[in-house]
Amino acid sequence: MAVFMGILELISPGLVMRNSLTRFQQMLLTLMRLRLNLPVQDLGYRFGIHASTVSRVFQSCIDVMFSRMKFLIHWPDREQLRLTLPMCFRERFSSCAVIIDCFEIFIDRPSDFLARAHTWSSYKHHNTAKFLIGITPQGTVSFISRAWGGRASDKFITEHSGILNKLVPGDLVLADRGFNIADSAGLYCASIKIQAFTKGKAQLSPVEIETTRSIANVRIHVERVIGSVCQKYTILGHGIAPIDYLQADDGEHCLLDKIATVCCALVNCCPSVVSLE
Repeated sequence: MAVFMGILELISPGLVMRNSLTRFQQMLLTLMRLRLNLPVQDLGYRFGIHASTVSRVFQSCIDVMFSRMKFLIHWPDREQLRLTLPMCFRERFSSCAVIIDCFEIFIDRPSDFLARAHTWSSYKHHNTAKFLIGITPQGTVSFISRAWGGRASDKFITEHSGILNKLVPGDLVLADRGFNIADSAGLYCASIKIQAFTKGKAQLSPVEIETTRSIANVRIHVERVIGSVCQKYTILGHGIAPIDYLQADDGEHCLLDKIATVCCALVNCCPSVVSLE
């Protein structure tokens, strides 16, 4: 409740005064939509308002939360990272700056054939929007990209999302096998470690096995954070986003971008999934 009231105090100055709903109710309605993915008709019945009013309240509240809470997704400097580095990183990955991965959200099938092709995910067998997420070794979300079409590769999104611009010389990036970005990271004097490939080999060497196991043990944290985001906020993990969520009114961020950013900011208000011991 203390966290709820703290966030309400943070965003209240930006919320519109309405006769039908207090600021408290507007935030509660928005969080119910994010957390439970309740239909607008259901929320309209619960709050005694029209379904169209629910949609307007949700979008306006998300706009305010996005503008006032995105500072919670913070890229810390190297000294801050090292002071609080968890024990599981200290031996082999002490220079780790970020662990990256992508996750996909189901969307309605676009009517435009080109958009339909760009959003088709051969991995999910569905039209999807794809996000790149980066977390610190401490388990907080430090980067979330804009939505890309599900057809875009992990490498392409990483190279065009702006995350590489945040790296400083000596930084280490941990990633999955799909992130073949060693050359791109090298331009910033950073390095990347991914699990060893078995293609063309009868078996991995003992050194490769040990290295791969070590990377997997710490890289699993980004999957746990993604699971936390999508399970806590089922609008991302268990629903199909309407196609109008991908229309950018301001020319920069669409509603789905703002929803993903707000959800990641809210997860950063929760206890970390990574133990410091």
